[in-house]
Amino acid sequence: MTIAATPIPSALPRPASRAEVELTGIYEISKLLALPNRLETTLAGVLSLLSSFLDMRHGLIALLDKSGEPEIVVGSGWSEASAQRYFRRLPEEAIGRIIATKMPLVVPNVRTDRLFAGSDLAGWGPDDDMPFSLIGVPIKEEREVIGTLTIDRAYSELGHVPFDQDVRFLTLIANLVGQTLRLHRTVARDRERLMEEQRRLEKQLSAAKITPATGKVGGIVGESPALMAALDKVKVVARSRSAVLLRGESGTGKELFACALHELSPRREGPFVKLNCAALPESVLESELFGHEKGAFTGAIAQRKGRFELADGGTLFLDEIGEISPAFQAKLLRVLQEGEFERVGGTKSIKVDVRLVCATNRDLEGAVARGEFRADLYYRISVVPIFLPPLRERSGDVPLLAADILARFNKEHGTALMLAPEAMQLLSGCYFPGNVRELENCIRRTATLARGAKITADDFACRDEGCLSSVLWQGTRSPAAPTFPGGFTPLPVMPAAISPSGRAAPPAQAAASTVGERAESACPAPGACPVPGGEGRSERERLVEAMEKAGWVQAKAARLLGMTPRQIGYALRKHSIPIKRF
Repeated sequence: MTIAATPIPSALPRPASRAEVELTGIYEISKLLALPNRLETTLAGVLSLLSSFLDMRHGLIALLDKSGEPEIVVGSGWSEASAQRYFRRLPEEAIGRIIATKMPLVVPNVRTDRLFAGSDLAGWGPDDDMPFSLIGVPIKEEREVIGTLTIDRAYSELGHVPFDQDVRFLTLIANLVGQTLRLHRTVARDRERLMEEQRRLEKQLSAAKITPATGKVGGIVGESPALMAALDKVKVVARSRSAVLLRGESGTGKELFACALHELSPRREGPFVKLNCAALPESVLESELFGHEKGAFTGAIAQRKGRFELADGGTLFLDEIGEISPAFQAKLLRVLQEGEFERVGGTKSIKVDVRLVCATNRDLEGAVARGEFRADLYYRISVVPIFLPPLRERSGDVPLLAADILARFNKEHGTALMLAPEAMQLLSGCYFPGNVRELENCIRRTATLARGAKITADDFACRDEGCLSSVLWQGTRSPAAPTFPGGFTPLPVMPAAISPSGRAAPPAQAAASTVGERAESACPAPGACPVPGGEGRSERERLVEAMEKAGWVQAKAARLLGMTPRQIGYALRKHSIPIKRF
C-alpha cells in the first residue's frame, strides 16, 4: 500500500508589525523632506505618504505666522485652494488648545464633542453623514509651536481604536517637519542677513566722495596718460543713461571704474548695486537679479527683491557678463528691451529705471562670432565700450600704487613700513601680467615677511628665486589668440621670459623666446643676462672659464660672474655646454 506524501505548505509571509510600518513611514517621509522641492509640494507629499501608513481620509498641515494666522496650509484629499477653507472650519478653540498646551489633541467623535459644538463641518464627513474622529499634533521649532498637523478618519464604535499609536507616529512626523522648517528658515535668515550686510557695504561704497580737483573715485590711483584718458571718457559717458561695457584684463580695476561712472552721474544719489555673474549658478542668478515671490521654491519663505529692483533709480553693475549661459542671456535681453520683469514665481510685471554697467575680460566679439554670446544682447550692453589700460601700459603709476597699497597695509596691521628707493626701482621694472592685483599681492607678501622697518630690493621673492610669476604666466601666443579693438588682449599670452630679477620680462624680451618653449628652459633675449668678462673672448668662453674655476659648481660660478644660479643655468643651456660631474 502506497501512502502519498502530504505536501508541506510553504511558509507564508509574516505580516508587518505596527512598529515596522511606522519605521518604514518615517524612513520614506525623511527622504521626501530632504529633497529640494517647493515647500508646499514637500508638505503635500508628506500627507500623501501618511495616507499610505495610517487609516485616514484627509490631512492638513498648517504653518502659522507670528500672529498665529495660517501662513501656509496644504491638504491631502482636498485641492490646495480648498485646504485653507477647510482649515478655517476647525474650531479656533481646538486649534488654540494644541498651540497653547503644545500637546496632541484627540477627538474620538466630533459630533458629540463640545469643542465642535456649533461648528460648520459640512463636507468633512462621508456621504452618509456619519461622524468622524480627529487627531491633531503640534509642529514645533525648538519650544515654539509654528504649526499643526491634523488628520481625520471615519468614526468606529467597534473595538478599540489605537489613537495612542497614531498620536505617537504623527508626533514623530511633526518633529521631522519642524526640523526641516527650522533649517529652511535658518538658511533664509542667514541669506537675508548677508544680503542686508552686502547692501550696506555697497551703499557705503557708493557714498565714496569724489576728489573735486581730479574727479577720481577713492581707489583709482595713478597719473599716467593711459589712465587719464580712460577717466576722461568715464566723465563724459557718466552724464548719459547709455549702457557701458568696461573691457580690460583681470585686475585692472573694472569695479572701481563702474563706481566712478555712478558717482559722476546724475544718479549718484541712487543705489549702486553690483553682482558677479560668474559666482552664481543660473538658477540662483535669476533669483538674485529678478527676486522671487514667497513659496516660489524651497526656502523661499518670504518675498525678496532682486538686484534690478534694488537698483531702481541708480546703477546696476554686472561683472563677468561674458560668463552667463545662452538661456539666461535671453532672459536678460528681455529686461533690457522692455525695462520690466517678473519675480521668480510671480506674474506681476515690475518696471524699473536702471543704468546698466557691465564688465568682462572675455573676447565678446569672438564669442558672438562662435554663437556663444547673443549678438542682440551684445549690442544692448556695449553701447559705449571703455577699454581699461593694463598696468604694463601705465608703468609710471606703479610707484603711486605701491605706496598706496603699502599705506593700506600699514593701517590694517598697525605698522610703519616704507619702500626703499631700490625697492621702488625694482617694482617699476617688473611686468606684472596680473596687473594691480598681482602688484598688491607682491607688496603684501613682501611686507608680511619684511624683517626691518624699510623694505629693500633684497626682501622681494624674486631676489631669492622664489617669485612664481614667471611660472604662472608662462605660455605661448596661439595663432588663434583673440584680439580686441584697439589692440586690447584679455590676458597676457605671450611667452614669458625671465628678467635679471627673476620676474616675468616685458613683451619685447618675451618675444625672443621660441614658440612652445618653456620659460625655465630658455635663456632670456640677448643682452638680458649677458655673461660679464674681458674683451676679445666670447660669452661661451668666459662662461666655461668661470665654471672650470668653480669646479663646475653653478652657484660658485654665479658668484664669480656676479650672476644668479638661474641665469647661469640659462646660459649653459643656451650655449649647449654639458655639465661635468666629478
